[in-house]
Amino acid sequence: MIANVLSIAGSDPSGGAGIQADIKAISANGAYAMAALTALTAQNTKGVTGVHLVPPEFVRAQVQTVFDDIEVHAIKIGMIANAAIAGAVAEAISDRPNSPIVLDPVMIAKGGAPLLEPDAIETLRGTLLPRAEVLTPNLPEAAHLLERPVAKARAEMAEHARALLDLGPSAILLKGGHLEGPDSPDCLVTQDDIVWFEAPRKDTANTHGTGCTLSAALAAQMAQGHDLSDAVAKAKAYVAQAIVAADQLSVGHGHGPTHHFIQLWKANS
Repeated sequence: MIANVLSIAGSDPSGGAGIQADIKAISANGAYAMAALTALTAQNTKGVTGVHLVPPEFVRAQVQTVFDDIEVHAIKIGMIANAAIAGAVAEAISDRPNSPIVLDPVMIAKGGAPLLEPDAIETLRGTLLPRAEVLTPNLPEAAHLLERPVAKARAEMAEHARALLDLGPSAILLKGGHLEGPDSPDCLVTQDDIVWFEAPRKDTANTHGTGCTLSAALAAQMAQGHDLSDAVAKAKAYVAQAIVAADQLSVGHGHGPTHHFIQLWKANS
């Protein structure tokens, strides 16, 4: 049986991030992708120029309608935009204890545009973080949630991840792409362990949507029954391949997308 994964996130019309990236990543990782939109954005590889929010009650209706008909094996939550939408999502998923939730706290776009209103942060902490099987922040997002300076080294990363664990998620996958140096390490922290996942840094501007892509790939791997550490390893390896192959694409003049379908297109070439 093919697992079903629901992404709850915003739209990126340029296709590199948001719902569009999630659908590609979930599909490339062997699961069936579904989508409930929280926001429409006007954006391209150079930045975000506008955001139009979906009414909270309609966000909830999208999610509930999927649940009414389809067995959902994992849920990925991305851009929630404001407190009302966060509350609607929390209410919609409240009776889904068996669907692992991967929460990617989307706060700032690659070009610097804010994607989460200040009033949503406390709602995010109080309603969605305790429901998450895995929280997948980058270093600035982790610092924002903790109201601390951004981590600059691995020891600080581990400290921040443990502090985020106290907010309720079962596990933290803290992404180290913002660290300086030749490597891009991520750390997976649970109550019992810390595991580092290593990857060399690829010198490319085409990294738009990497956070969305990783969290969606992770949800797809978890939906298929892989244990957490194995699912993270598979998802990170997938994203690393997509970044390495990103320069094969010619999409826009700013931060271009990763190559979500490198394995499929390679097989068909």
